[in-house]
Amino acid sequence: MPTSPAEDAAPPPCATPPRLLALAAFRFPHGDAISNRLLQLARSATPPGTPTLVVNDWPDDGTRPPADPPLPPGVRLISLGGGAHGPLARWLRRRARPLRVLTALRRAGVRPRDLTGVYLPLSLWDLTTWAVFRSATRCPVTVDVLERHDPEQFPRGRLTPYFLRHRWSLFLAGRLADRVIAVSETIAGHFVRCDRPTLVVPPQVDLAEHSAPAAPPPLAEGVRLLYAGSAGPKDLLSVVLAGVRGLPRAERDRVHLVIAGFDRDRAASLSDLDEGLLTELADRITFLGRVPRDRVLAELRRSHFSVLVRPLAGYAQAGFPSKVPESLAAGCPVLLNSTSDLGRYVVDGREGLVLAGPTADDVRNGLARALALDDAAWRAMSRAARERAGSFDYRLWAPVVSAFVAGPGAAPDGAPARSASAASSSGVSR
Repeated sequence: MPTSPAEDAAPPPCATPPRLLALAAFRFPHGDAISNRLLQLARSATPPGTPTLVVNDWPDDGTRPPADPPLPPGVRLISLGGGAHGPLARWLRRRARPLRVLTALRRAGVRPRDLTGVYLPLSLWDLTTWAVFRSATRCPVTVDVLERHDPEQFPRGRLTPYFLRHRWSLFLAGRLADRVIAVSETIAGHFVRCDRPTLVVPPQVDLAEHSAPAAPPPLAEGVRLLYAGSAGPKDLLSVVLAGVRGLPRAERDRVHLVIAGFDRDRAASLSDLDEGLLTELADRITFLGRVPRDRVLAELRRSHFSVLVRPLAGYAQAGFPSKVPESLAAGCPVLLNSTSDLGRYVVDGREGLVLAGPTADDVRNGLARALALDDAAWRAMSRAARERAGSFDYRLWAPVVSAFVAGPGAAPDGAPARSASAASSSGVSR
């Protein structure tokens, strides 16, 4: 099987041998939400005095991994892949990924048996990965689970290959993973019932990235809303626009929605937005297209509210939208309906405005409340949002996450301990 130049070059030896290995297969370290999830989790899981080594299998999308990406202290990176290949070559590379990672460790002078923990997202978890790393490292393998898909999310329902792979990975994790990190209490409950040691860790942030306070225009000039992300079917943007349309004309003209993540031409294919609403409210919407993370953070600081409306479906209750902690950290309150564990962190009138439900009328009522705020009330809400964001800072989570991922406990050769971690982690986060 051919290798790319990135794999042919031997990584430099690690001066201080790592004790924790994290696996990735995306544009790490600043590609998307899952990339940021792994970065912050790696920082919080790093044992004191030793680095965490991330081995990232760069996606075969025609791009190349950056030569010298910015990384925080305590995190080291080896990038694999980065070349475009045919379907068969890509399939073979994915199947051989565990062996390619072990080869990269050998070239970097890292002995697998010296590791005390291996961490990877559910998307990279399969039988081969489990077998290879259990036998090569003899240390706990921790799986991070961020979502639980429903058949209704896919046009072919239960026959969709991606859905089948996802549910198969969940099944394997519930029976083979040494430890599980769950993004929400709903997901944690599934693995606790499977008798897996489980820790609930919501999306994490680095508060140091959000040093500048939010400074949007005065509310007298109108309410500026921001939606950032790739909506797909999970976020109800059409409901947001319908709520804007339901306002009286004078109030509607004071609402402006900025959408970052896709452009106007792709709105219909990447979200639930329809042409009628887009045309009717064209003067109320600005599309930024796909923008870098720094631009999203800057837009948060210029917005009065980030907006998130999700259906009351199983997948929405299981996940935890990472855009909420990011918004709070920027001092930007959130306009949302409460799903998953969000009610623990966003209290109506304090860190944001909580809608009664996911309908257009609920959004309209929430927007009317936002328009009635004065600048002093909004600034108080912004300060509360920033304070709440401390619950998500990776530094707060470092002791419990590092002890869970790389500490003694559920050794691979022993019986898994019963987990009470969902309750204990909630105590940390509140």
